[in-house]
Amino acid sequence: MDRRTFLSGAAVVSASVALAACGEGEDQENQQTAETGTPDNPAEAPAVSRGMREWRLVTTWPKNFPGLGTGAQRLADHITTASEGRLTVKLYAAGELVPPFENFDAVREGKAQMSHAAAYYWINKHRSTPFYAAVPGGLVAQEHNAWVYHGGGQELWDELYAEFGLKAFLAGNSGTQMGGWFQKEINSIEDFQGLKMRIPGLGAEVINRLGATAVNLPGGEIMPALQSGVIDATKWGGPWNDLAFGFYKITKNYSGPG
Repeated sequence: MDRRTFLSGAAVVSASVALAACGEGEDQENQQTAETGTPDNPAEAPAVSRGMREWRLVTTWPKNFPGLGTGAQRLADHITTASEGRLTVKLYAAGELVPPFENFDAVREGKAQMSHAAAYYWINKHRSTPFYAAVPGGLVAQEHNAWVYHGGGQELWDELYAEFGLKAFLAGNSGTQMGGWFQKEINSIEDFQGLKMRIPGLGAEVINRLGATAVNLPGGEIMPALQSGVIDATKWGGPWNDLAFGFYKITKNYSGPG
């Protein structure tokens, strides 16, 4: 399977891109024109022949969403700048090119070259993916980075994503996240009974075992679900990210870790 580039969750996932090349047997004049254009107008040459190409970066985040969405755009801009324009990365927010939870397959199938998402969204692809995003009671940001960069985590990640023809790298970290927003106070395990909560990854399994029902929704669908009563609670990130969504306008109970 061809490798492609893929940014996953707090992660960037990478692979190769096929480049156009002149076939054998073309005469030198035609080859020069294809590569450099005409003497009067070099810009007539195809962009790929001038060493320029564009990659599509799909994300699971709403357009220009603070932190996650803007971070993905910053990454795209940095790649474009670092390559001096030879590689332009165009960002597509959730739903602009593919639905947010189809990012993984979009890169595998060549619809995009990169994706920026949270790895726990892909738990249905492999049970190990949440370890590269967030695990309840797991590592903090610094510990997670240390494990990936210096403790063998990247090597295990490479092995895991090689099954799908993808390559993953870290591309941001939200730090410790909150427990979530709730329509009612949570004072005991019994309070989770019958609760419908938006939460992905291994956290969803914890919630289900507590008697609640976990619902996996992309960020852009959380507020409408809260407003309509489809869900009773949600976990997203931390106070700064959550403020941008305005959860405090609907729910008054905010649970922290510990």
